Amino acid sequence: QVQLVESGGGLVQPGGSLRLSCAASRSIFSSYTMNWYRQAPGKQRELVAGITSGGTTNYADSVKGRFGVSRDNSKNTVYLQMNSLKPEDTAVYSCNARHQFVLINYWGQGTQVTVSS
Repeated sequence: QVQLVESGGGLVQPGGSLRLSCAASRSIFSSYTMNWYRQAPGKQRELVAGITSGGTTNYADSVKGRFGVSRDNSKNTVYLQMNSLKPEDTAVYSCNARHQFVLINYWGQGTQVTVSS
């Protein structure tokens, strides 16, 4: 079992920045792709960004150029740096760990991000 704990959400004004963190309970990055998802009220959950075990990153078109995903292997932590935030970025952001070979997924509890003036 792996526990994922997100932190760093909050209220920010449009144009502002936040950094989300996702701490894993043990070292898993060599076997898992780490993803950030978000779900806004009344909308489907969407994949925002991900980083593979090899370090390849990918982003939703809506956040390209504004968000950056990274990880610190020594801390078992993945980050989502969010810049130039817009009101439409408001959502609950969740961390996901997906095994690269077998059907195993772990989820964090989510953290609320609200972009409003």
